[in-house]
Amino acid sequence: MGLYQDVIIAGFGGQGVLLIGNLLAYAGMRQGLNVTYIPVYGPEMRGGTANCTVVLSDDQIGSPLIRRPESLILMNRPSLDKFQSRLLDGGVQVVNSSLADPELTEKERVKTVLVPANEIADKLGNARMANMVALGAYVQATGIMALQTVIDSLESVISSHYSHLIPKNAQALAAGAEAVAGVMEH
Repeated sequence: MGLYQDVIIAGFGGQGVLLIGNLLAYAGMRQGLNVTYIPVYGPEMRGGTANCTVVLSDDQIGSPLIRRPESLILMNRPSLDKFQSRLLDGGVQVVNSSLADPELTEKERVKTVLVPANEIADKLGNARMANMVALGAYVQATGIMALQTVIDSLESVISSHYSHLIPKNAQALAAGAEAVAGVMEH
């Protein structure tokens, strides 16, 4: 069996979950993988939960639909409540502990990586980059690809009008990966 990873990314509308899903998909393509990306648009985009699914594989992808994901990126409590129970046994979930109570996360059945994404982004000077912190943490926790591949893909998802934000987003990705690397060593 070759490389295969699927993920559901979920949070409040406006947290940038669709952006990081798109970024992960572009990074997968840059790495030469087959990729599917399905954003969920609808009324939940206005303050409720928003989510997307990404599948990365070096083989053909049979279906882009994910009922029981191998991994999750959960940016808030409602997303934790909605998706955690669907995670496959032994799966990996990256949980933004800034907005989801760590006490509510499963620790036996699955691998839970707690990252205070909002606090880390705040220290970098822009709390809106919590999504990038979470994605960096996910890439580090799963080892799905090199972080540099994701950083190199930023120009594919951030419009040229906002290209001045690419270095800060790269810094946020790296900070998320560093936060997980420090936890995984202990």
